[in-house]
This record gives sequence, structure tokens and C-alpha cells, in this order.
Amino acid sequence: MHPSQTIVGIDVGISKFATLSTGEVIASVHSLRQMEQKLAKLQRKLAKKKKGSRNAQKIKHKIRKCHIRIANVRNDHLHKTTTMLCKNHAVLVVEDLQVKKMSQSAKGTIENPGRNVRAKTKLNKSILDQGWGEFVRQVTYKQQWMGGRVIKIAPQYTSQRCSYCGHTAKENRTMQARFCCVKCGHIENADVNAAKNIEAAGRAVLDCGEKVIAVSMKQEPSEAIQALA
Repeated sequence: MHPSQTIVGIDVGISKFATLSTGEVIASVHSLRQMEQKLAKLQRKLAKKKKGSRNAQKIKHKIRKCHIRIANVRNDHLHKTTTMLCKNHAVLVVEDLQVKKMSQSAKGTIENPGRNVRAKTKLNKSILDQGWGEFVRQVTYKQQWMGGRVIKIAPQYTSQRCSYCGHTAKENRTMQARFCCVKCGHIENADVNAAKNIEAAGRAVLDCGEKVIAVSMKQEPSEAIQALA
């Protein structure tokens, strides 16, 4: 039996690692970004050295140490964050993100070259630096240890849906940080609003069963209830 009885929705991001439906924000560590300049400098030095030489081996060793440092900082942050969340909440609701698809290359092919390749490459690097997949893996097994539960919900429309009235439209979020419902006028931090929608979807799963996941978040609450009936 989990010692807590609370449920919380978690919206993960890049500028902020996670935003909870309670309004709490968990900062990102950006371990790769902190070491990126040092890695680039070492890679340039390595390119000038003779392949297989002792000096080249020394630089390769320094590069390996940098990558180990990046992984250790990321893992330390993930373990501390997931342990805190699992201790404080009996049910964690997260989005079922397809990280592999989200971080696919945008280069395309010779016949169909990609667009905004440099920006997409930078975004992919930032996504992978957060460790979202590892985050979900850790909260899943830690909640099993503690008698809690992790619910995964479809990520579609969680950022466009008003957590107050349920209206869904892309016009609700014209800015990255601000959510303003065009129907009821509700204004809130966009990440907090998304986290509340995630929590609401998790509560619906607890009340109605797993089939609620098949109901689109684009539907109004009354339409969703009819679809589940």
C-alpha cells in the first residue's frame, strides 16, 4: 500500500524538465549543453592529431570522461527526481511520448531534402539530453516497489485543451509559455494547464478504465462521456 493517496499529472519539457499539475516546476540540468563547448574543443584537437598516436589516445580518453560525466549528471538528476515523485504521490500520470520518432533526423534524402535541418538537429539533441524515456522507466519500477501506479495517456491535444472548460483549439496556445482559452477566457501557464489535462485524463482512466485512452482529447467533455457510454 502506497503511503500517499494523491495523483499528479506530469508534463515534461525542455526548458523545464517537468511541470506538475500542482504548479510545481522541476528544472532541467542540461548536462550535455554544459559540456558541449568542451567536447567541441576536444574534437577539434583530436582532428589535428595523427590517427593512432599517443596524443590522440589521450584526447579520446578525455572525450570519454566528458561523456561519462554527462551521463552521470543526467542519471543523478533523474534518480533524485523520480524518487521524490514516487514517494510523494501514489499515482503518476505521464504522456506516452514516442521519443524515438520525436528525435528523428530531418535531413531527408537527396530527392526530398529536409527543412530547417539545423534547428531540428538542435531540438533532437535537447530532447535526448532530457532522458524522458529513462524518466518513465524509473518511475514505473519505483512505483511498483512502493505500491503506486503509473498511467500513460495519449499526448494529443493536452497543450491545446482548456483545463477549465474543456475547449480544444490550437488558437488557445499562440505563445509558448501562456495559455489563453478563446472560449472561456481562462488564462494560465501553458505547462501547468497541460499538466492538469494530463492529470484529468489519468483520473478518467481510473474511473472508466483503459478504453478512455481511445477517446480523443479533442472532444468536448460531453462528447467524451457519450463515447464511453
